[in-house]
Amino acid sequence: MTPPIVEACSQSTAVTALLGTGAGMRLYSFGEAPDNVVKPYVVWQLVNGSPENYLAGRPDVDGFTLQVDVYGSTGVSARSVRDAIRDAIELLAYVTRWGGETRDPTTKNYRISFDVDWIVRRLQVGEVP
Repeated sequence: MTPPIVEACSQSTAVTALLGTGAGMRLYSFGEAPDNVVKPYVVWQLVNGSPENYLAGRPDVDGFTLQVDVYGSTGVSARSVRDAIRDAIELLAYVTRWGGETRDPTTKNYRISFDVDWIVRRLQVGEVP
């Protein structure tokens, strides 16, 4: 029941060129980014979600809204990552909000935020992923 943002981004050469590959990919679920992580990096979190409920039978899909936050040492690097992730996921999910672009006064990090709605099909009994 986790949106496949990591899997989608892992398959994008543009994203992996900016964020790394495999276990070293700098795309983290909320609270998992290490201290002093190399920039740029991305943190995503589940904002809300719900199953597609039916009167007769179990849900076959789950809908999720994710907030994605891109951090960079420059505005250009943060925007490049934002655009690469957008391109990697937009045929699988919908960008529903472009958030603000800010710069933290203490860390001087640039931050860009956007939201993504994702509909994830559930595997059925006996189905192999």
